[in-house]
Amino acid sequence: MLKDITLGQYFPGDTVAHRLDPRTKILLVVLYIVALFCADSLLAYGILALVLAVCVRVSRVGLKALVRGLKPVVFIIVFTGILNLFFTPGDQALVEWGFLRITTVGARNALFMVLRIMLLIMGTFLMTYTTSPISLTDGLERLLNWMKRLHVPVHELAMIMSIALRFIPTLIEETDKIMSAQKARGADFESGSIIQKAKALIPILVPLFVSAIRRAEELATAMECRCYHGGEGRTKLHVLQYAGRDYAALAMGAVITVGIIALR
Repeated sequence: MLKDITLGQYFPGDTVAHRLDPRTKILLVVLYIVALFCADSLLAYGILALVLAVCVRVSRVGLKALVRGLKPVVFIIVFTGILNLFFTPGDQALVEWGFLRITTVGARNALFMVLRIMLLIMGTFLMTYTTSPISLTDGLERLLNWMKRLHVPVHELAMIMSIALRFIPTLIEETDKIMSAQKARGADFESGSIIQKAKALIPILVPLFVSAIRRAEELATAMECRCYHGGEGRTKLHVLQYAGRDYAALAMGAVITVGIIALR
């Protein structure tokens, strides 16, 4: 299960999706999310699924990587679908069983909610798969640069996000190693009640927190040794510049979003 968590991973490549400006990809994800929340028909969700499939094909990341990233949130997706299926009021009932009642509106909302969550997660993961954490940080910082006038620590916030994304795969790998070591010593994480399972996680959480704190101290020491004092006066090795493909991608994203809104 831990190996299925792919958030924060970056798959190097030289495709059009990889060469897009990180600001463009962030804005495209925002437009995609807006379109998802505005979609209210199978046609609209079909168009958005087709758009995602084309992006996956262009990026050459592979659909398997995106589907594998959905495995850790399957419970949330199923639970959300069940809530919408059984607890959405409506006049026309499809199935009635005791106090449980499935209506046409509930079935429609459940289907749309499941599709929305799946497409939203896969679209967001696709951005992180094709954008390195450093580029993503630079793009987010440039997009939020106007907030510096309001004394918002934009650089620090972008740096925190970059560090968090960078260390998610590391912490997952560390957790997997600790669990394997504890299982080799006879630990059982699957049997017993919920309380017993929670207690069994203590031998994992304690060394994991110790390892995370140690890594944070090492990172802080390394940043101090390199005279890091925030973003004031710093320059970029790679200056972000929009190209023609970025304007074309943003235009296509805007057209698709407007089209989805128009379908309402």
